[in-house]
Amino acid sequence: MIPSSTNFPGTTDLVSRLQAWKTAARIHTLPAAVVPVLVGSALAYGEGVFRWDAFLWAMLGALAIQVAANFANDASDAVRGADTADRLGPPRMVALGMIGAREMWFATWAAITVATVAGIFLTVIAGWLILLIGGSSLIAMLGYVGGPAPYGYRGLGEVFVFVFFGLVATVGARYVHDMTAPLASWLLALPIGMLVTAILVANNYRDIETDRLAGKRTLAVIMGRERTRVLFGCLVYGAFLAIAGFAAVGWTPLTTMFAVFLLPLAAIPVRILYARTDGPALIRALKGTARLHLWVGISLAAAVALVP
Repeated sequence: MIPSSTNFPGTTDLVSRLQAWKTAARIHTLPAAVVPVLVGSALAYGEGVFRWDAFLWAMLGALAIQVAANFANDASDAVRGADTADRLGPPRMVALGMIGAREMWFATWAAITVATVAGIFLTVIAGWLILLIGGSSLIAMLGYVGGPAPYGYRGLGEVFVFVFFGLVATVGARYVHDMTAPLASWLLALPIGMLVTAILVANNYRDIETDRLAGKRTLAVIMGRERTRVLFGCLVYGAFLAIAGFAAVGWTPLTTMFAVFLLPLAAIPVRILYARTDGPALIRALKGTARLHLWVGISLAAAVALVP
């Protein structure tokens, strides 16, 4: 008979530590890194230039940057007092004392090292431009809530997310396959960027009150609830309008039009933001937006990969 884990001293502590690191990594946010790489790589596959090595290194680099960003945010927000007991979102491990700040920064730099290694291999595959893309992405990630003037505290987080998790990630994922960036990659990057930005808007909308009290001036804090709701709706529905419009005029494959059938899923988080302000409902809206981004990304990737 195998003894239960409770018979081993320290096992419970180990499980708690592992759970703490899993929470800090914020696994549920990783699709934001996966989707643009899927779409850009699927476009390369449909155009007959797909490379497995480019795809795998791009995916590893994107995931490492996302995890590094999550770790850095956890450590930086704790130092600045942005994570209090009143926060509605997932708990932050440094603020709770589950993980030390030094440990969290060590893990952050470990993830950055992984991203750097991936970037080096991608540079061998696709040239020096990858160094510029990767370096700017890492600097932007660290400056989000870190440094003397974090732009995430000045209403610029949405701009960063749209540019780097939308345009740069999608077009870059296409570029590494054959060092070209066709028009379709830029056009598909727009709805991907709009939906991933909508995730951040939903997150900051949920945290308006606690962020305001902590002095964290996100775009939602600056704009207020009513205008933030309008921005959210424009981003979500605008993404579908872009997908349909680009396909209709032939700038992207007509098959991408099928993503529009996911529009009913978009109405759910938009309706919640316009009708509710309580924490559980806003968390559902945030999760619904993240799922929408994932499913739209999968739909677009399948559409462009299957084009003969």
